[in-house]
Order: sequence, then C-alpha cells, then structure tokens
Amino acid sequence: MALHFMSDKELSRVEILRDLTAGRLTVSAASELMGLERRQVLRLSKAYQEQGATALISKKRGRASNRQTPTAIKDQALELIKARYADFGPTLAAEKLREVHGIVVGRETLRLWMLDAGLWADRVKRRGRVYQPRYRRECVGELVQVDGSEHWWFEDRGPQCTLLVFIDDATSRLMHLQFVQSESTFAYFNATQRYLEQHGKPVAFYTDKHAVFRVNKPSGLHGDGMTQFGRALKALSIEIICANSSQAKGRVERANKTLQDRLVKELRLAGVSTMEDGNAFLPAFMADYNARFAKAPFNDKDLHRPMQARDRLDEAFTWRAERTLSQSLTLQYDNILFMIEPSEFAQAAIGRRVEVVDFPDGRLEVRYKGHSMPYRTFDKLRRVTETAVLENKRLGGLLTLIRESQQTQPPGMRTSKGPKRRDQTKHMFSVG
Repeated sequence: MALHFMSDKELSRVEILRDLTAGRLTVSAASELMGLERRQVLRLSKAYQEQGATALISKKRGRASNRQTPTAIKDQALELIKARYADFGPTLAAEKLREVHGIVVGRETLRLWMLDAGLWADRVKRRGRVYQPRYRRECVGELVQVDGSEHWWFEDRGPQCTLLVFIDDATSRLMHLQFVQSESTFAYFNATQRYLEQHGKPVAFYTDKHAVFRVNKPSGLHGDGMTQFGRALKALSIEIICANSSQAKGRVERANKTLQDRLVKELRLAGVSTMEDGNAFLPAFMADYNARFAKAPFNDKDLHRPMQARDRLDEAFTWRAERTLSQSLTLQYDNILFMIEPSEFAQAAIGRRVEVVDFPDGRLEVRYKGHSMPYRTFDKLRRVTETAVLENKRLGGLLTLIRESQQTQPPGMRTSKGPKRRDQTKHMFSVG
C-alpha cells in the first residue's frame, strides 16, 4: 500500500534496491544509478531490508516546512489585503505590505495565500470571455451596425468631435458617415434620416447600449422602457438590437479603428479642419474606402425597403414628452412655461396628458388627441421683473414665486439635468 504514496524518485529507488538485494546489481552500480555515495546506498539498503518500501518515504512528507511563515503573519497579511488592497494583485500587494506595513512576504507565497483565501483567481479563471466569430448576414440591408466614434479627427486643426458610422453587416460597406458634435439624440435623428432617404429602410439597426438607444432605468418614455430613438424606429417598422459587448458589433468597431487612422490622414492631406468641410469630404472618401474594403454579399438581394408616403420622417424623428395640462392652461417643458391659448378644445384638455413635440429645427408643438394647440411661452430662467408680475394678472402669484427663486441663481444659466437631445456646449443648454 505504501507504493501508492511514493514519488517517482522513491519508486525508482525501490526497484534499484530490490535488484541490489537480489544480487542483480552491485553496490557501485546502484550508487551510480541513484546518484548517491556508497555509504548512503548501504544505509538505504539496510533500511529497505528491515522496514520494506516505507523506509524510503521522506520523513518530511506531511510536515510543515521549517522555513514556513508563521501563521500570525499570514493572517495579518490577508486581513490587510481584505481591508485595504482587495483589488490588488499579488505583486503589488506584496510591495505594499513590505513598504507600508513592514511585512516581508514573497510574491509567489502571497499569491498562494490569496488563492486559498479566494482573494485572487489563477490565470485560467481570469481569462476573458471567448467571443466566437459570427457569420455575416447574407443580404445588404439585413443588419446595419451603428456606432459613434469620438476622436480628434482634425488633429490640432479643429475641434474634437464624433463621427457617426453606419456599416452594412453583410458587406462591411460604409453606408453613411457624418461628423457631429456629440452622440446626442437629435444627431442620430438627423444622420438616420439621411440614411433612410438615401438607402431606404433596413431590417434592423445594431447598436451599443448608449442612452440614445437603450433605457438603463426600469422605465422610459411612457413607462415602456423605450427611448426616443427607439420610438422613432418603431414608427418606421425598423428593429433596433442592442449588443451586449463591443466584440458583438466587431465590424463597426474595427471600421472605427481603420477610420481613425486612414480618414485622419486623408483629412490632413486635404486640409480639412471643420465639421462642415469634413461632411462635404466624406462621400468621396466612402466611395474609395468601399472600393478597397467592401465584401461581396452571399446573396445579391437588397433588403432595404423603399420609403412610403406614410413614412413621415420629419414627424418620426422628433423628441416627444407628455405633460399634464394645469387648471391655468399651463405646462412646463425644458424649463419653458407654456401658456395655452384659451379655447373650448383647450378647456377639455385640463387635467389630461398632452404631448410636447420637439422638432429638430427647434419648433415646438403642444398636442392633445393629435391636434396642435396655440400657445405662448415664458422662459422661467429669464429673470422676472416686478413689471412682468404686475402686467400678467393671471399668473402673478406664480411669477412672483419664480422671481424670488431666481434671485438666488446666476442669470442666464440653464439646467444641465435634462436629457441630452442636441449637441450642446458643456454645462450650457439652449432653448429648443
């Protein structure tokens, strides 16, 4: 039974000593085979004859090493790691224990301690998720990947901006490029409208989980978890799919890297330094890029659907918000007070939910049951003077409260807590 607990080296010595005892080997030959001195071979041979194979098992086996770090130091080190260095790797943790706490522990020793304590994972467990390649879609227009790439596209000649990229999954063909200030909802509205006018409606857009495409809260517009962009695509019968990782939409990610190299240099050679000139330059660049890099589809059928008369793009690509109309025929949107003109139709909407429609060109409509209601606006962030309070008898009390609250705020400042609809300068919002 002892043979099951012996190392290969010890088993080899058992075979040699067995042959030595049987006279099949001389002491000199056994000494050479085991790499030991003659007296050591004789000592092992005597022990083997008296105790059998168990005499060759190391007496240190199962016993703690004489060089083992005391348990108290091990416990202290692990407690410090849990309390202060929980996200540190063994190398950095060993350095901090030595430099800050005076505890000298080898990196590999600490690694083993941390593995046993569950404070570190071995290399195999720390490997990232494996992403298998996905076959391309068969037809043009079946899936269009969409992404925004913020970069210094004009280097030091112009401002940092974002390039919106639409790329066909079946062919890797650039379908639409557009420079915008940032990834805002209205920027995507404008770029998508241009795409649809040029190519028609694809089956689906494939995006990331940017707030423009996906609500990261339990409820969104009308409580259904849908963003303004998602609502617009639903109205046009276009599906939107949000990828769980950047690897999942690898085609557009790889295209972004190529564009950040090739397009930047082409813009430099052409002397382009503004977004306006850049957008004028993009069509010629796209044609050259597609001639070089686009692939032939597996199926020649184009799944883009032509635009129909019912596909009202100007109406679909609008920001919509619901408000409750007050007894005084007022509502608030984007820090603007809307005062609805009195009428029988407006009176019927009191206490009901009405819809504010914000158009890309800055126009605003207040609708009830699909009908627009005339209104006047009052910017709550403009300072209210005593004269304004006296002139507007109907809203005098409300305006007085507004004026008092505004006296504690710097003039001209707008809120920065609202949703990002348009490209804005930092910390400043303009009235739509």
